[in-house]
Amino acid sequence: MSYVIPAPLDRSAPVLIAGRGGLVGSALWSYFLDEGFTNLLGPRSGELDLRDRAATHEWFRTHRPRYVVDAAAKVGGIVANATYPYDFISDNLRIQVNLMDAALRAGVERFLFLGSACIYPKLTAQPITESALMTGYLEESNEAYAVAKIAGVFQIEAARHQHGVAWISAMPTNLYGPGDNFSRQNSHVFPALIRRYVEAADAGVESVTNWGTGTPTREFLHSRDMAAGALFLLENYDGDEPVNIGVGEDLPLSDLAQRIAAAAGFTGRTEWDASRPDGTPRRLMDVSRIRELGWRPTISLDEGIAEVVAWFRANHESIREH
Repeated sequence: MSYVIPAPLDRSAPVLIAGRGGLVGSALWSYFLDEGFTNLLGPRSGELDLRDRAATHEWFRTHRPRYVVDAAAKVGGIVANATYPYDFISDNLRIQVNLMDAALRAGVERFLFLGSACIYPKLTAQPITESALMTGYLEESNEAYAVAKIAGVFQIEAARHQHGVAWISAMPTNLYGPGDNFSRQNSHVFPALIRRYVEAADAGVESVTNWGTGTPTREFLHSRDMAAGALFLLENYDGDEPVNIGVGEDLPLSDLAQRIAAAAGFTGRTEWDASRPDGTPRRLMDVSRIRELGWRPTISLDEGIAEVVAWFRANHESIREH
């Protein structure tokens, strides 16, 4: 079977945003609403456990989405990945296999699988092109998660080749935004720094200690820009290879910490614990492909930091702790 790519997508058609409750899913939900979609579907994990194959197939039989954006995943930072590698690979494989199998059986027209920049080798040429996939060893600290996401990319490609579906995959760079996971144990570097500096500033402490050396570089994309890029690809791209969604610029984590400290109003010292892991030395996405298609982000890093600092302060008492 094959499909004609709708451009633009039918705003009245049912759209499943899988993983609606997370940072990525909530940004997609908000952005798609703003773009005029009127039939969004986003069952929470309490309503539908995507690891449950029978329940997932039954949900698709009942609701028949025309389009699917897969933002559902078990995610976490270095500590969580190192502590629960089996959970990360098992849960993520089951989620994406169940979603794709059910979507294929239900005749889903457009499926966007969202992976992660961590699927690329730990040591590879920078900026990282899509063709770097599977050309070297992964970063050990999130290897289990990355392996699951790589499997998802290849499953999309296999579905295209075997079944003729117009399904695609995209690899967002490091994301941040309102509604992130600010857990003290399982958060990624951006929300961890936000929490650390806001709480330090509000408590009037004299110093903050961060993990590692501060020298690794990362790029950061606002979750709303990611959502805009996702919709753009659904309406403008149909190909086997994944497409990077990023900013195309990176900065040392020490610089990021300084910017967050300033936005939080922290005036004390920042120290770095070099006995803690740094992770991948550099991860910068090559965004040539999506730029050639005609898309680029619009939210500056400083603007985004200020927004997330304000959001964290306003929601401090009710933030996620898992």
